[in-house]
Amino acid sequence: MERKRIGIVIFDEVEVLDFCGPFEVFSVTRLDEERRRDEPSPFEVMLVAEFNRTVAATGGMKVVPDFTFQNCPALDILVVPGGWGTRREMKNNAMLSFVVSRAAQVETLASVCTGSLILGNAGLLDGLRATTHWRSLDLMRELFPKVTVDSESHVVDQGRIVTSAGISAGIDMALHVVARYCGETVARSTSKHMEYPYPESNARRVNLTA
Repeated sequence: MERKRIGIVIFDEVEVLDFCGPFEVFSVTRLDEERRRDEPSPFEVMLVAEFNRTVAATGGMKVVPDFTFQNCPALDILVVPGGWGTRREMKNNAMLSFVVSRAAQVETLASVCTGSLILGNAGLLDGLRATTHWRSLDLMRELFPKVTVDSESHVVDQGRIVTSAGISAGIDMALHVVARYCGETVARSTSKHMEYPYPESNARRVNLTA
């Protein structure tokens, strides 16, 4: 298959696993496990930020983006992670403009955790089912009445737009996207390489009633 270019948005106070989990999945995917060390991933993964400077993720991890909103090349897939920084970024016009413009161009737009709040504030989830971190489900219902908030699913696939539950759910979302583009066999091989259990069920892993 032709390599797909994936952009993962990062910003100050982005949740580390929200963007590192999908980055790992996409970067270690191989179409032929027997040639894992000889062939690249079918996905080219890059980090994109508003400014060309170091980003301070949750917990203090320092990350350097590959591109800015201004010079980011064409993408096939855009991933918007979450974290405390989304409360600011969902009102950041530069972020919203970038996501809206790229949403019209990419094949797949995905969010992890509270990254869905950015998509929601951009109007991209209106009329769709979507999910977010369990702590933010009520906030999502309050802010976006046109969105059907799904509290039961780990990953919510609405065609071009895919949202996922909190933090580690980004790994499941990424495996879901790998299966979409490369087939379930490749997705399962990727999961096995990571020693991560392949999501046999899409049921939410956190018991919200406990």
